[in-house]
Amino acid sequence: MKAHLKSKVQHKRGRRRNVFIPSTLTVSTLASVLKIKLEHLLSKMKRVGMTEEARYDYILNSDYASLLADELGFNPIVDDEAAFDIHPPPPHPNPSSLPSRPPIVTIMGHVDHGKTTLLDTLRSAAVAKGEAGGITQHIGAFSVPVKIGQGANPNSGSQTITFLDTPGHAAFSAMRARGADVTDIIVLVVAADDGIMPQTKEVINLLKKEEAQMNLVVAINKVDKPGVDIDAVKKALMAEGIQLEEFGGDIPAVHVSGLTGQGLPELIETLSAVAEMQDLRAENDGPVYGHVLESNLNKGLGPVATVLVQSGCLKRGSQIISGLSHGKVRVMTDSKGAPVQKAFPGQAVIVSGWKSLPKAGDEVLEGSDADIKKALCNRIRKADANTMQQDIEAINTARGQEHDAREEGAVYPVSDAPLGPKQLKLYIKADVSGSGEALEGALNGIGNHVAVSKVIGNGVGDITESDVMRAHAAKATIIGFSVTIPRAIRTMAAQNAVPIFTSDIIYRLIDDVRGSLISMLPTIKETKVIGEADVLEIFDIQLKGGKTMKVAGCRVINGIIEKQKSVRVVRSGETIHEGSLDTMRQLKKDIIEARKGVECGLSLKDFSDIKGGDLIQMVETIEKPGVL
Repeated sequence: MKAHLKSKVQHKRGRRRNVFIPSTLTVSTLASVLKIKLEHLLSKMKRVGMTEEARYDYILNSDYASLLADELGFNPIVDDEAAFDIHPPPPHPNPSSLPSRPPIVTIMGHVDHGKTTLLDTLRSAAVAKGEAGGITQHIGAFSVPVKIGQGANPNSGSQTITFLDTPGHAAFSAMRARGADVTDIIVLVVAADDGIMPQTKEVINLLKKEEAQMNLVVAINKVDKPGVDIDAVKKALMAEGIQLEEFGGDIPAVHVSGLTGQGLPELIETLSAVAEMQDLRAENDGPVYGHVLESNLNKGLGPVATVLVQSGCLKRGSQIISGLSHGKVRVMTDSKGAPVQKAFPGQAVIVSGWKSLPKAGDEVLEGSDADIKKALCNRIRKADANTMQQDIEAINTARGQEHDAREEGAVYPVSDAPLGPKQLKLYIKADVSGSGEALEGALNGIGNHVAVSKVIGNGVGDITESDVMRAHAAKATIIGFSVTIPRAIRTMAAQNAVPIFTSDIIYRLIDDVRGSLISMLPTIKETKVIGEADVLEIFDIQLKGGKTMKVAGCRVINGIIEKQKSVRVVRSGETIHEGSLDTMRQLKKDIIEARKGVECGLSLKDFSDIKGGDLIQMVETIEKPGVL
């Protein structure tokens, strides 16, 4: 086994990410260090002959850990101090002995298919009315007391199902995917009057991935609408690979109406049955492990985050770390604002006490104050190193392009000129971090080879003076999502020529950015023929001083001839002159236009070689915006 593994290390090294390896660590910790799935690491170990060692709790020394890291494409560096971090707990050796926990159910589906209204009816709170444009734009987490058989967490105080309400708009696909990562059961909401739509297919594709271990329940919503064809919806689902129970599959479908509450008891009963079959269990004591679903700045509490607990017990006073943020839990509340002393697996709570704003999607881990400070120091150092590496690669890429251009004899821009397309720099301020993240994903990279958008920063909270000054220094546009701008700040932005776009609807901001990019593109010039006249005969008109002027006697055959427009002379299919009219007369009267069928006399400025049989065209140049 050793010989096989060491021989594999001799391959040519490419660009690799440095990873710090401690002297000893478990297989599950190595997976965390490498940021890969434990199943993937175990599979790799078996393929290289480490079958007996392929266990999550097997302790590896630094030699074997380094060989495996190298085999997986990393550059391992053995350093106990630099390698220190806080990692998620390994899987429990005997899961069946653990207490049961509430299921985590994610509501997914296409925009406006009634997901939030469905939850609104379940928990009797008007959340749908509070979202701008009727579109959910944050992940909401709500624990709803229900009957789910005998599988409820005895420590949670009541039998519950935790629902996650994920956004349905296309721009929030990252948030939807994050919701699926912590989900036990997905409720796919399909509107009976719309059927299968783009985000519906996106959820279905998410479920088809090999790593997806979620159960699916289909909720056909809006069945109370007149004229809906539920059977057609079911057949469309079958065509997408969703094997419904009534057609011999194993996926239940429930007919519901979020508006009237029809079918909701049956939906809860179905979810209860699926949860009991899954036999969901987790440790409800010990260090906490969970994920940040959402985060934002609260005026009274500072940075707050919605944390979904997945194992352990989160208590007031716990020292926690999430990404590059850490803190001590000061206050915990549920979705209704009621105080919570302890949060167990399957519960979502709003946590305050963070030193800085955690990022939505990051893991939440518990540790001692000293360990958290040590881990935070290493994480910041790694983040700085990764940023530096990206900067180095960008510089090398730019210099490589310059080198290639010089070899080809091209004239390359001077060093202070931008390389590549023009950039529309954007600085995003959003009400919560998840929305800012999703907005960054939606706005970054819009454009083409001529002009492209680039997000240079992302913050949470209302737009401030420092935001305006930062955008001014970077020559950036501020994008505000569900935030306010004091009048003084707006005035300051105008004085410093800093554009600001704000809205509560994400696709309006996307349209604003696209409009700004289009204004950076060169305009498209189109020449349009608005009128044509045949030259019937040429007249020589005597002028003062013995001069003569050639006047073409013409008949308008198409459109309209206007004196102020540009003109071109076409002879035998080729344009021989482009210019403007000098005179335009009908009989002895000056005119400014002549329509189809009218005969008139035309003379051209600076052109006298006009002949009978020529075609005079009136043309108009139209400038159109560029196209992305």
